Amino acid sequence: MGAMSEQTLPTVEEVREILRAVIDPEIGLPIVDIGLVYEIEVHDDGTIRVVYTLTSLGCPVGPMIESNVRQLLESIPGIQQVDLEMTFRPPWTPDMMGDEAKAALGYF
Repeated sequence: MGAMSEQTLPTVEEVREILRAVIDPEIGLPIVDIGLVYEIEVHDDGTIRVVYTLTSLGCPVGPMIESNVRQLLESIPGIQQVDLEMTFRPPWTPDMMGDEAKAALGYF
């Protein structure tokens, strides 16, 4: 058997950090910080699965956010496939934001 390249796949935390570069243009903060990323899975075969939501059902920037997430994740060395799943269960609420995002938006 041929040895596979010694490429190490990113951890879930590393993927979360990478996704901080994706900004929700309506809110102006990273999608991770405002709680839009529900799940991240990194599989041994080089597949990354991300379950995410939008701030509202008719969010006009949804396709742009998905495109940005896909581009970023596909650029990671060793990643073979990016599976993105958008869900509205549970629906997003401002309570899902991290403390820094809440503070930045005046929720405190």
